[in-house]
Amino acid sequence: MKRIVIINGPNLDRLGQREPGIYGDQTLTDLENLLVEEADKLDVEVQFYQSNHEGFIIDEINNEYADGEVFGLIINPGALTHTSLALRDALAGCDLPVIEVHISNIYKREEIRQHSMTAEVCLGVISGLGFDGYVAALRHLAKLD
Repeated sequence: MKRIVIINGPNLDRLGQREPGIYGDQTLTDLENLLVEEADKLDVEVQFYQSNHEGFIIDEINNEYADGEVFGLIINPGALTHTSLALRDALAGCDLPVIEVHISNIYKREEIRQHSMTAEVCLGVISGLGFDGYVAALRHLAKLD
C-alpha cells in the first residue's frame, strides 16, 4: 500500500484560530480526518507531520523519507515557502514526488507571498482551494505509478 506523507509547516497547527477570514474555521485535526477518509477510498496510507521549526521539517524529510517506504509527499510549507532555500534543497534531494499545497491563493496575497522558493522542485502546486487542494494532491499522488 502506498504511504503518502502530509507535512504542514509553521502556524498550520493554529488552523481554525489563526486568520479564519483567510484560512477558514476548520482545524488541522479536521483536515487530517478528511484526508484519512479520502485515503481509505483511494486505498493509500497517510501519515501526518507538522512543525513550526524549519530544521525539524528538513530533518523529517531527510531522515524519515529517504528509506524508500514513503511513496510521495504533500507539503504546505507555510511561510517557509517564500523564504527557505534549505527546505527547497531538502525537497529537491528527497527523490520523491512532492506536491505543494496552500489553503489560500498565495498569488492574491502580499507581494512577498507570491513567490515560492519550493515550487520549482515540486511536481505541482495547488493554491487557493482550501482543504480541497490537499484532497486533489492526494488523489493525484495515489494514481501515480
